Amino acid sequence: MKKLKCYEGMLIVVDMINGFVKEGALHDKKIGDVVPRQIELIKEAKENNDLVVFIRDVHTEESVEHRRFGGALHCIKGSGEEELIDELKPYEEDAITFEKNSTSFMFAKGFIPMLEEMENLKRIDVVGCCTDICVVNGVIPMINYFDENNRNIEVTVHEDAVETYDAPIHDRKEYTDAAILLMAQQGAKIKRKTLR
Repeated sequence: MKKLKCYEGMLIVVDMINGFVKEGALHDKKIGDVVPRQIELIKEAKENNDLVVFIRDVHTEESVEHRRFGGALHCIKGSGEEELIDELKPYEEDAITFEKNSTSFMFAKGFIPMLEEMENLKRIDVVGCCTDICVVNGVIPMINYFDENNRNIEVTVHEDAVETYDAPIHDRKEYTDAAILLMAQQGAKIKRKTLR
């Protein structure tokens, strides 16, 4: 992998792990519907010589975050839930992976130092799950970080490559729509694949 300061573009893939897509207390198989589009974007990023970054939710049983999700233990280290889904594993080898213990990838150990080293970064694309939790909680602080440091970096969220899960009590569409709106209001570009 070339030095980080050489990259002008980056694709961030948020929490496409077994514990949200395949199995466990907080998974929803419909999240897998966006995987083909994510793979297209990963391949485009590699063709453009952009950096691909995978974010993985990784917790211990003592992680305080579990309490906010009804005590549902999820993505425990060593359980397999914290592993990238098989469809994306082939792309992990020449990417960077960060583990996070919160709903914001901005606070993953090493993520901000990586951004600091990427002095020629001009654009970031974001895909993943869950739109209304880990995606929005990563994108908005990242935009604020760039503003604070006077870095003019275009952040694009691919609406056709993010997804969330349905809670047992209600449809989360309203939350997803709100998250997309909030990210747009903060300056993120919202993009869908255009059909030819």
